[in-house]
Amino acid sequence: MSEIWLATGEATVLAADGQYTDAMPEVMIGNVKGPVGHAFASMAGQVAGHPRMFVIRDLNQQVRPATMMTTKMTVKSEGYVELLGGVVQAATGDAIIDCVAEGILPKAGLSELCMVIMVWLDPRCATDENLDRKDLYRTNYEATKLAISRAIKGEPTIDELIKNRKSVSHYALEGVFEV
Repeated sequence: MSEIWLATGEATVLAADGQYTDAMPEVMIGNVKGPVGHAFASMAGQVAGHPRMFVIRDLNQQVRPATMMTTKMTVKSEGYVELLGGVVQAATGDAIIDCVAEGILPKAGLSELCMVIMVWLDPRCATDENLDRKDLYRTNYEATKLAISRAIKGEPTIDELIKNRKSVSHYALEGVFEV
């Protein structure tokens, strides 16, 4: 039986110069009988502007552990949905499978786990004529693996957060005031 009841992680991987392909997934991992399992099950069906989908690597290739992906912002275009259900979903799926293959996620008891991954995709991606889909894949793949790893390891630890409290601040506060 899986001992993971609720683990959370997040990561940011920045885009290549001139791209809007930053990736910022937030991950919840847990037992199908626990709070993550309940959240997972309650996500069945759609909500206007926030598509929800099983993560698949390709047709007929749903990842394990079962993972539900949704957006952190309202989707307003078909182009956005295409990128989300295409490149972003493929990168997310590949990252999950590689996490299992590399031992980041435990292979034993995998059927008892599920994940919810909330993704952000810059709306400008959908209309960018010069969108680098390889960079969009790269950022989402790397960020998903990192977020899952952080969730499993419990990173950052509270000791790290306390140690860095005065040296690390939210990027949005830069130049606003001293923390």
